[in-house]
Amino acid sequence: GILQHPDGTVLKQLQPPPRGPREQEFYNKVYDSDCCDSILLELREYLPKYFGVWSPPTAPNDMYLKLEDVTRKFNKPCIMDVKIGQKSYDPYASAEKIQQQVSKYPLMEEIGFLVLGMRVYHVSSDSYETQNQHYGRSLTKETVKDGISKFFHNGYCLRKDAIAASIQKTEKILEWFEGQKQLNFYASSLLFVYEGSCQATTVRLSDVTLAEKRGVPKGLLSGGDILEYNNNIHVINSTENGKIEASVSKGLSKFYALHKKAYSKRHHSQLSLKVENLEQDNMWKSSTCITQEHLNGNVIPQLEKVFCHMPAEIKESANVEVRMIDFAHVFPSNTKDEGYIYGLKNLITVLQNILDN
Repeated sequence: GILQHPDGTVLKQLQPPPRGPREQEFYNKVYDSDCCDSILLELREYLPKYFGVWSPPTAPNDMYLKLEDVTRKFNKPCIMDVKIGQKSYDPYASAEKIQQQVSKYPLMEEIGFLVLGMRVYHVSSDSYETQNQHYGRSLTKETVKDGISKFFHNGYCLRKDAIAASIQKTEKILEWFEGQKQLNFYASSLLFVYEGSCQATTVRLSDVTLAEKRGVPKGLLSGGDILEYNNNIHVINSTENGKIEASVSKGLSKFYALHKKAYSKRHHSQLSLKVENLEQDNMWKSSTCITQEHLNGNVIPQLEKVFCHMPAEIKESANVEVRMIDFAHVFPSNTKDEGYIYGLKNLITVLQNILDN
C-alpha cells in the first residue's frame, strides 16, 4: 500500500520478489547520480521524484520506495489511474498468469488502456465521487469515451482546460516512447491529477503583456497589478487601491473577494498516489472555499461561465500533472514499446474526442 511520510513524500511498500526488487532497480537506474543517458534523464520528467528506499526504525526489514507525492500541491486533487498498454502481463508470465490477466479485461488488447480508478471533486456538492477498477472494467469500446469524460466533469460542466492540458502532457510522454528502444513497460500506469477547487494561484504580468492577452487598453493597469486566476476565475487585483475588477463578471468578483482570505490559508492535500488505496466511500465530504449558500441563485450560472467558457490562454494554464507510475514489470528491450505506444495513442484520441465534442 501507500503511506504518507511526515516530510510530505509517499512511501510505496516494496512488493515481494521479483516485482519489488525490479521496481527498485528501475528507479535506481533512472535516478542514478552518475546517469548520463539522455533517454533516462528525460524520463525523469515523467516520473515521480525518487528519494531512495526507506525503512521504519521499528521494522528495518520493511522496505518502502520513497517517492514524490504528485498530488501534494493541489487543494482538491482530482485523480485518475490508467493502466497503459495492450498487455498487462510481462513476457515471462506463465500461461495461467496470462489467462488471469486477459480475463480481467479482454478489451485491453484492442483499447490499449484500462481505467483502474478515479476520484473527482464536485464543486456543486462539495464532495468527492470515486470509482474503482470495476468501473473501468465495465467500460466498452462504445462507453469508454463517456467513462473517461466523467473524470473531467466537476458537477457543472466539462473541464476542457484540464483535458487540453492532459492531452499536451500525454503527448510529451508519447514522444519519449517514440524515441526510445531500451525499455518495455507492462502493467504500468499513468496518473492524471488536476485541480478541482477554486484554489488561487497568482501570476504577475507586465502592463503590456496583460493588455495584449486580455484586450485591456494600455494604462488601465498599474505596474503593481496582479493577475490571479482562481481555477479559471479570472480576477485582476490592484495592489494600489485594493479594488478588484473581474474580467468574467461583477458577481464573481464579489464571490472571489468574499473568500479570498480562505484561499491563502489552505493546506496542501496529503493524499496517496494510488486511487485504489483511497477510501472506498462513493461520496466524500470535505471543506472548500465554496459553501452551499453560494451555490444558489445567480452564482451557479456564473460558475458555469467560468468553467465552460474560459479564454484560451487560461485553458492552457490548467494545473495538471500526468506521471508514469508502477514499474514492477519493466524490462530491457531493443525495440520500441509498441503496446504502450498503441495505448497512449488510443487514450489521446479518446481525450481529443471528449474535448472536441
